[in-house]
Amino acid sequence: MKFLKKNIFNALIIIIFLILVLVPDAKAFFIRGLMEIGLYSPKVEQPIATAMNFNGIQFKDIKGNVIDLGELKGKVIFLNFWATWCPPCRAEMPSINKLYNQFKDDKNFVFIFADADGDLEKSGKFMSTRKYGMPIFKVNSTVPEQIFAGSLPTTVIFDKQGRLSFRHEGIANYADKKFVEFLNRLKVSE
Repeated sequence: MKFLKKNIFNALIIIIFLILVLVPDAKAFFIRGLMEIGLYSPKVEQPIATAMNFNGIQFKDIKGNVIDLGELKGKVIFLNFWATWCPPCRAEMPSINKLYNQFKDDKNFVFIFADADGDLEKSGKFMSTRKYGMPIFKVNSTVPEQIFAGSLPTTVIFDKQGRLSFRHEGIANYADKKFVEFLNRLKVSE
């Protein structure tokens, strides 16, 4: 009888492990739980504040509208690279959606959610299924490695002067109180 109980326990552990590895939403759910307990808070203590010329870095939305980062000077830019198949991207989406909803009506902010695969139809369905209202784009030009080196998810924030103020590769809880305070400081800084 003990042998059978031990085998059942081992089988359950293996099944849970396989689900976490093979099912993106299950892995995202697990990671989101880790975010809730305080892991994955973005580090914003010392902003990078590196000046960059990002004229010509363009993104296109599903309607064909093109946005050029160089034309957004005077606004805080929140730029997130993600993909629908990426479990860490899926895990951080609720926190990003909460942040977006908090700042979407503020004229000092621009949010760009760049689907790394460039499949706007698929990413649009993903967003609408989950009731996220974030504006999705695809990359429409070359993006320098200082901004995006290919790791998903990657989040980059530029201040109103066009300086790279934050860059994070990997998952983070962007609804974190300290991060919201950081964005509010960027909004009023000159």
